[in-house]
Amino acid sequence: MIDKHLRRPAVEEATGLSRSAIYELMSKGQFPRPVKLTGKAVAWPESAIAEWLAQRAAA
Repeated sequence: MIDKHLRRPAVEEATGLSRSAIYELMSKGQFPRPVKLTGKAVAWPESAIAEWLAQRAAA
């Protein structure tokens, strides 16, 4: 099954986090890292974001 990939604005909308909060959590190892699509474009697998949200809800 192919996983849909979300660009940063969609990740911000799904999580309610700002751009700076996402990158701060990534630097602490507390948020999934994006996948490189091209030289400049990155996106997050939708399943990784859904899993992160589920873990937050369980905590």
